[in-house]
Amino acid sequence: MTPKPPGAPQPDRPHGRWSDLDRPPLNATALRKALVRPGGLWTSCDVVEVTGSTNSDLAERARAGAADEGTVLVAEEQSAGRGRLDRQWSAPPRSGLFFSVFLRPGAHDVPVGRWGWLPLLAGVATATALSRAAGVDTGLKWPNDLLVRIGDEERKTGGILAERAGDGVVIGIGLNVSLHADELPVPGAGSLALAGASSSDRDPLLRAVLRSLEQWYGDWRAARGDPGASRLQEAYAAGCATLGRTVRAELPGGREIVGEAVAIDGDGRLVLATDAGVQQPVGAGDIVHLRSATQE
Repeated sequence: MTPKPPGAPQPDRPHGRWSDLDRPPLNATALRKALVRPGGLWTSCDVVEVTGSTNSDLAERARAGAADEGTVLVAEEQSAGRGRLDRQWSAPPRSGLFFSVFLRPGAHDVPVGRWGWLPLLAGVATATALSRAAGVDTGLKWPNDLLVRIGDEERKTGGILAERAGDGVVIGIGLNVSLHADELPVPGAGSLALAGASSSDRDPLLRAVLRSLEQWYGDWRAARGDPGASRLQEAYAAGCATLGRTVRAELPGGREIVGEAVAIDGDGRLVLATDAGVQQPVGAGDIVHLRSATQE
């Protein structure tokens, strides 16, 4: 998904099920057959034509006690998709993957204090899957963005949103798959197709991401959420495009910190080394990449 300013016009696209042959609908039956199996994480997989937000829908079900762990909800189009800080997100129908999953780490003895690793885990799982299934090297911008290279530019092609709901966590993932250059709402946006993906078939891409998420979540869960024992901390740091760069952290309350991103700590926070000689962990906020280490 990519952010679109409120009120910005959408591309004029027909909405019929087979109106855009370059963007066929997902095959819900085949997805369920491939993903839902005894002993596996995924317990259901529903595909809806359009909804406001898969995260909002699934969170409402979870709060009502009507969602099992492993519930997957996918939308062909979102009319009120949300990013961090309640930013609005939108994209043409069937141009990407827009889905949410419900997880209950507490049911597996994972302490609540480690649940903050889940959006980072989702980033590692997604980047790993895209590298294998689409041949696209995907970087992680702390804490929740997915980056690809288009020419010599780094572009955002996806985002992750995690929120507590009921006795678990809903994780939403949005990926621009087939967006054309004239459909990108902002200069910093991208898509897998524009990054030279070997495939823009959303069915195998979705299966790959969900299988990768199942594997990473299973390992993390087995380690009771320990990011070191599950190798999640190591994997995130290895794929994090933010580390080694000078960044500006825009914090809640209007504060800012500028420094070099030097580490991801045991709580999943980004550690900045400032000019004052202080190493400052950042747990929440927007991160702006200012310069790469090689430019300094």
